[in-house]
Amino acid sequence: MADEINTPEADEISLKNLILRARDWMRYLCSKWWLILSFGILGAVIGIFYAIRQKPIYKASTTFVLDTGEKSPGLSAYAGLASAFGIDMGGAGGIFQGENILELYKSRAMISRALLSTAIFNGKQQMLIDRLVEFRKLKEQWKTKAGLNNIQFNPSDNYPDPRQQILHDSLLSAIVKEINNGFLEVDKPDKKLNIIEVSVKAPDELFAKAFNEHLVKTVNDFYLQTKTKKSLENVVILQQKTDSIKDIMTGSIYRAASIADATPNQNPTRMAQRVAPIQNAQASAEINKSILEELVKNLELSKISLQKETPLIQIVDAPVLPLEKTRFSKIKGGILGGSILGLLSIIMLMFNRIYKNVLEQG
Repeated sequence: MADEINTPEADEISLKNLILRARDWMRYLCSKWWLILSFGILGAVIGIFYAIRQKPIYKASTTFVLDTGEKSPGLSAYAGLASAFGIDMGGAGGIFQGENILELYKSRAMISRALLSTAIFNGKQQMLIDRLVEFRKLKEQWKTKAGLNNIQFNPSDNYPDPRQQILHDSLLSAIVKEINNGFLEVDKPDKKLNIIEVSVKAPDELFAKAFNEHLVKTVNDFYLQTKTKKSLENVVILQQKTDSIKDIMTGSIYRAASIADATPNQNPTRMAQRVAPIQNAQASAEINKSILEELVKNLELSKISLQKETPLIQIVDAPVLPLEKTRFSKIKGGILGGSILGLLSIIMLMFNRIYKNVLEQG
């Protein structure tokens, strides 16, 4: 039976029926051209009106070159000398390598610090988060929610009331999430180069520029401090130990000289009272001199290591006013609005005809 059904004649009839049905639908839709056109014009008008009402979006971009300053392999030969004094010359190279700095820009801590900093807007000092709340009209939305009527952010982000702290933290987290989703873009334009571009898009031109500048400074300063923290601590520890040993050695030298001065006419039969203390002080001075030589050597190596591990961050391009501006095109809005409503009208007509056919057959 299956072979009888799937004959070329049956296939030809099915194809013919399909073409006839398609032609029938086309005639039906063409007969309703005025309705489809009306919906298309209405959609175009709505799209143009939407484009007019949309505020322009300003883009502030900072481009900088990052040289991570990895530790020189030659210094590893001297790491054992420093370890003998309890000094680790490994540095913080493993903490921030590769593209980890890109994730720093998206972290809550960095964005929060930048938002809670202040900038000059139209001659007045204002926190960036207050500026954001102002142009986003968030306080109007918060008025309908209990506890948010008189919300005020603190630059230190510390509040005496635990409930108030939780409330501010939750609001700040929501704002940070919004910034990550729609305001902030961090990328490497060329994956082969160490050039990073940080862009902030916002309907407020002054906010976009200020937030971009503060975020770049906040993240880059944190990156530099953390990357060199261990090496800097090593230098400080070695410097303290070097100064301490130097003071002890100097004290031993002066003590030997003082003993000699105190016994100018020493009785030859009582030389132990003079020779033993002097030799003891001289021996202490010699020992500390050897230690001091090693400490000075390791101190200089640690300073070299610190210089090698200190990243170089060089700003290439910084945002300047007026910023790059983009807005929703009227032509694009008209075409998009007309297409959407026109398609919806076609779907509506098709469903309406199918519904009538079903009722007639029933």
